[in-house]
Amino acid sequence: MSTATIQKPAPATAAQSGSEGRIGLRANLRHIGALARRNVLQIKQDPESMFDVLLMPIVFTLLFVFVFGGAIAGKGNQTEYVDYVVPGLMAMMGMNIAMAVGTGVNDDFKKGVMDRFRSMPIARSSVLIAKIVVEIGRMVVATAILLVMGFILGLTIHTSVLSLFAAIGLSLVFGASLMWIFILLGLTMKTAQAVQGLAMLVLMPLQFGSSIFAPPTTMPGWLQSFTDYNPLSNLADAARNLMNGGPVAHSVLMTLAWAVAITAVTAPLAIRKFRKKT
Repeated sequence: MSTATIQKPAPATAAQSGSEGRIGLRANLRHIGALARRNVLQIKQDPESMFDVLLMPIVFTLLFVFVFGGAIAGKGNQTEYVDYVVPGLMAMMGMNIAMAVGTGVNDDFKKGVMDRFRSMPIARSSVLIAKIVVEIGRMVVATAILLVMGFILGLTIHTSVLSLFAAIGLSLVFGASLMWIFILLGLTMKTAQAVQGLAMLVLMPLQFGSSIFAPPTTMPGWLQSFTDYNPLSNLADAARNLMNGGPVAHSVLMTLAWAVAITAVTAPLAIRKFRKKT
């Protein structure tokens, strides 16, 4: 009499089952840390990828202060414009750096890196969160350079150091929420060039149709209405009032509300798209 050997199937791993529920918080944080370290080492191997962070704050500060400063604050009064535009540029830095996340994600898919990550027993969200963590670090570097340039040109903090840090923190929170939008774009568009092109179409109206560079009171009525609802205007006004003095409650709450709403909508969509993208 012959006997048949029945082999039990090997238990499916988290990567095979597609379930993230079995991955605990501690393991998830460990995965995020490891992936963030990988992204930092990638920057170390390609230092040219930091050129935008190192040069963009310098170029933009010099350009806008000396091109627009005289026209808005009056010839010879560029120093007054520094106090106005530097807090606004903090909002602009976050949006421009967030755009790089989308192109980076798209490029990683082209190289097959993301396919390798999705085959590993890690939470899918950890891959994207690790990218955001590293980009927040890049934002901190860009903001520090921006402030140094501002101080060189005469920037004055009229409130306190704590208020300055609050303005920086608010910019980082809002910038992190924008990264989910660009990650979603990076996962949706076919090429990095398409991501960059579409992002610029969105960035330009939001940046120049805001209070970043000039007071909205000089704009036509229909554009003033747009700036009132523009999240970049809220962020710029919040950072400006935190650093220069003025009412901050409304602009801060609106900025935080925008950040929460953007993250709540786009983060689940980006993670879902990451799981299903082929």
